[in-house]
Amino acid sequence: MMSWLPENIATYGKELDDLFYLIYYITGAAFVLVTVLLVSFLVVYRERPGRRAVYSHGNTTLEMVWTIVPALILIVITFLSIPSWSKVKSRIPESDLHVRITAKQFNWEVTYPGPDGKFDTADDQTFDNELHVPTGKPVVLHLRARDVIHSVFIPAARFKQDAVPGREIVQWIEVTKPGRYEIPCAELCGFGHSGMKGYLFVHTPEAYRQWVKEKWPA
Repeated sequence: MMSWLPENIATYGKELDDLFYLIYYITGAAFVLVTVLLVSFLVVYRERPGRRAVYSHGNTTLEMVWTIVPALILIVITFLSIPSWSKVKSRIPESDLHVRITAKQFNWEVTYPGPDGKFDTADDQTFDNELHVPTGKPVVLHLRARDVIHSVFIPAARFKQDAVPGREIVQWIEVTKPGRYEIPCAELCGFGHSGMKGYLFVHTPEAYRQWVKEKWPA
């Protein structure tokens, strides 16, 4: 399938992409149908010399059809979406890798708890605009905002979640392919919004362990 979406590196990405394309094709078909009917009516019922306007009460059966059919489509999409969104949003998998991302005007502060596994202790380390993760392992993200609402957006990982002042929102990602991927802010957050961009660095498990050793030498 041809796609204009970024390359998917998330374990749950294909399910979300399938939902996206299902909705896209349904709405695309509806757009084409409505446009064809609109143009047809403009041509067929255009003003002509000697033609008088005629009042029409409408067609009750047709009105019921175009009300019921979209409602049924929405119900089907809802039931198809529930398993995927429940998997992504309703459950945080067990993991020993927790990372705090604090959004502020205009950068991401990415904090690792260090070997003790606890935030706000002496071995914490914070990196500006750099999120390092291994492949094949759930990463639990603790999202905060220091000033205004921001939105952590990792297109390749099919991840987007607002960071709200005064709250800590916990979500997760699991990625499959090493590389460097953008983390822009997807919420208009001020004058420097367009320059608020970080990077997700995805390592192999071995390379990630080496990165950890370099940052927290024994």
